[in-house]
Amino acid sequence: MNSFDKLPDFVERYLKKFFFHAWIISNDYKKLFENVIVIPSLAELEQLPNCLKSLEQNDVTLLNKTLVLVVINNSVSSDDEIKSNNKRTIQLLKSYKGNLNLSFIDAASKGKELPDKFAGVGLARKIGCDLALKKFDYSSDSKKIIFFLDADCTVSSDYLLKVTSEFHKKDLHSAVIEYEHLYSEDSPEAEAIICYEIFLRYHRLGLKFAKSYYDYHTIGSTIICDVQSYIKAGGMNKRKAGEDYYFLEKLAKLEKISTVSEPLVFPSSRKSWRVPFGTGQRITRHLSKKQDEYVGYNPESFKILKNWLNYFSSDNVSDTKSILNKAKEINSGLYYFLISQNFERDWERILKNNQSAEEIQKQKIYWFDAFRTLKLIHYLRDNGFPNINLFDAVDLLLQWLKIKSNLHRDSEIPDIKIQKQYLLFLRKILRERFSDDN
Repeated sequence: MNSFDKLPDFVERYLKKFFFHAWIISNDYKKLFENVIVIPSLAELEQLPNCLKSLEQNDVTLLNKTLVLVVINNSVSSDDEIKSNNKRTIQLLKSYKGNLNLSFIDAASKGKELPDKFAGVGLARKIGCDLALKKFDYSSDSKKIIFFLDADCTVSSDYLLKVTSEFHKKDLHSAVIEYEHLYSEDSPEAEAIICYEIFLRYHRLGLKFAKSYYDYHTIGSTIICDVQSYIKAGGMNKRKAGEDYYFLEKLAKLEKISTVSEPLVFPSSRKSWRVPFGTGQRITRHLSKKQDEYVGYNPESFKILKNWLNYFSSDNVSDTKSILNKAKEINSGLYYFLISQNFERDWERILKNNQSAEEIQKQKIYWFDAFRTLKLIHYLRDNGFPNINLFDAVDLLLQWLKIKSNLHRDSEIPDIKIQKQYLLFLRKILRERFSDDN
């Protein structure tokens, strides 16, 4: 008898196809759960205890229904310092006496390490999520929710309560949670993380302005989905970085991603070497002062995107030649981008294989997905619409959205106090003004 026999058929089928038998859950519990929080941990002995302490502050009844599953991981060729840190982290988890249902997966000790070719946050998340599928109480009618979190984050004391309430009240299947990076006012990282979060929020505001279907933020520690959506999306991928971006895109193609609009997750603003790009690398780059970080995508790119989506998403638009002619009319860069993406070939194939108007509308969302949206913005950046000053970009976008603010500056790059005002304002309007978009 294999260990999948008591699982629902759809879970069993998934695990037979994708399950890694090399890793097991340690400190395992006999009981089953409604929620599982998966936390990859790579040399996080210093940060992980703070993350666990913040989780401990959540509602006791919900904690009793929740498993916290930490994936301690490193590659075969990781250096001795990382392996030593992970070894001590495992000892820490073995001796844990707090109020969490806390298990872990040892993907760090000799013989259990991640293979060098695939080692990274994507594989660590995947191992945790796939094993988590065996820990849900499928006899319960409640939603079975997977929470993605990172070891360098803390969460609000109502993290579990707010998320589970939203999932049940709105019958959500996937979502991201609003976040706010933590930083110390007088730290060197403060300036870097404020700049980076303004950049992230400006980008999201641009997607909102353009009315993109893929208008959510892509931060791994804020993702939540139910078991059904996780499996339908094919599970987490094994990318060393950007795994959150591509997983969210797959979830979005199943159902529009919602946002839990209250900030409940607080990622750190530290420098980090753990992934080749993302927050940690951006902070490192900013502090090195190798390039001007105070730039953002040209707002004209979002205007072109808006005009394109407004036309392309119309119910009566399907003819290939008409679409390309209209694209050229909107902007020649858009037209050449579509040509470079083999739009004509792909769209003819889509029309041939999809007869109903409803299917064709779905294919529009699938074809012009989150990745192609970003590729278009990058194409336009490199072909006539270069990045501009970040604060000029924010001001112009706010003007186009007819959003009034009290933000004033007398230089291209204002002092840190004004920068912080920009950040707080962007957080506020994305949370309050666009929460109805969910």
